[in-house]
Amino acid sequence: MKEMHLRENSQTVLLGLIKVIKELFPEDELKVAYSIQSGIYCRLLNSVLSVREVKQIEAKILQWVNSDVAINFIGKNNNYYEYDVDNIKMKLIYPARLRSSLVEAFHIVPFSDGFIIDFSNIRKEADKPFVYPEKLSKTYENTQLWLKKVDVQLVSDINEAISSGRSLELINIAEARQEKEISDIADLILNQKRSIRVVLISGPSSSGKTSFINRLSTQLRVNGIKPKPLSLDDYFVNREVTPKDKQGNYDFENLDALDLRLIHRHVKDLIDGKTIQAPIFDFVTGNRMEETRKMRLEHDEILVVEGIHALNPELMPSIYRNIFFRIYISALFGPNIDLVNRVPTTEVRLIRRMIRDQKYRACTPEYTFNQWPSVRRGEHKNVFKFQEEADVMFNSSLLYEMNALRTFADDTLKKVDKECEFYLTAERLSNLLSFFNPIDISKIPYNSIIREFIGGSIYFD
Repeated sequence: MKEMHLRENSQTVLLGLIKVIKELFPEDELKVAYSIQSGIYCRLLNSVLSVREVKQIEAKILQWVNSDVAINFIGKNNNYYEYDVDNIKMKLIYPARLRSSLVEAFHIVPFSDGFIIDFSNIRKEADKPFVYPEKLSKTYENTQLWLKKVDVQLVSDINEAISSGRSLELINIAEARQEKEISDIADLILNQKRSIRVVLISGPSSSGKTSFINRLSTQLRVNGIKPKPLSLDDYFVNREVTPKDKQGNYDFENLDALDLRLIHRHVKDLIDGKTIQAPIFDFVTGNRMEETRKMRLEHDEILVVEGIHALNPELMPSIYRNIFFRIYISALFGPNIDLVNRVPTTEVRLIRRMIRDQKYRACTPEYTFNQWPSVRRGEHKNVFKFQEEADVMFNSSLLYEMNALRTFADDTLKKVDKECEFYLTAERLSNLLSFFNPIDISKIPYNSIIREFIGGSIYFD
């Protein structure tokens, strides 16, 4: 199902939710916090909701949906879509539907001190049990707590810092926090050095895995540990035996697109102190090169394995799991535009990918947008469901990054023709970016994760 269709549905549910919260809790305020699983976590600013109250909220929204109430679109103002719902004025950053009865399946699940608006039915995931995403939720909460400490909770706070000449301060504290977290991860590995032989790193597209690995490797060296990289991409099977999806296209994100037996044997041999001839995959020909890479894991070295399947337990099922240290990385953008309008993490990653594809691969935004649904399907199938396997999660998003991305994305998005099937996607992203003031990118460090996308990285350029 198209992303815009899903987003319109969630925005319409949000209108109903805002209305119901104002009716049931007139002295409190709704905070739409972040996406989690196939839904959105919400809470009240000043209250902890009981299970009974959450059920009451759901019942009232369903009553509103079944009443087939007209939703009056007032117009667009300062890039907000303004609506009137039962004489309550509301502002959203994405369009909603114009009747309450057009809302499709949703469910409200009590969660933490609030609830999750669960859209698993509309995403055809209703057969999957809801799993409490403890580690992901904690990563989000830690980000929110830190933003509160540094007094940057809304996009307007970021914009104000930029307009008042505090861009460098903003950049420095964001980068310093990430460096501290990377250093802490390296220390965790050091403290378990006697048992850990392999670090596994996974994450969705455009999460900044390459820059993270380079920076983690530096911190490991500071701790006297020598990292030895091994990319799962070099273990692709040859193109002619690559599995295909239902549309008949090569499914490169399928676990069986990798030579699992060879991966297992090579990792086991390296752990046992043996020398291997690691393959090198040629993505132009779609086959392995005749040339190989001689590898051996010395006593003071640790193997760093990177790939979307790195956290999948089926990757190396018979190797003792206690020798692994698992890291999940994703871009979980923290600041909201306002209390009810959050910045979707998928949009941040799509903008990152679009800019990187254009800069390093000479791809048009249309090409990136066309590939994105397939990428997202692969993430849901192969990445997200294993994120709770991680020993630690790392948030690669920087609080100023949308301001930096806007500098590059604005002109690119304007080039998408109005007749193009992806024009609405470009318009949607452009509208989102309009809430962010551009920032001087010359002040961004050259080892920053965001440099992986905008250019100037010491690891790429």
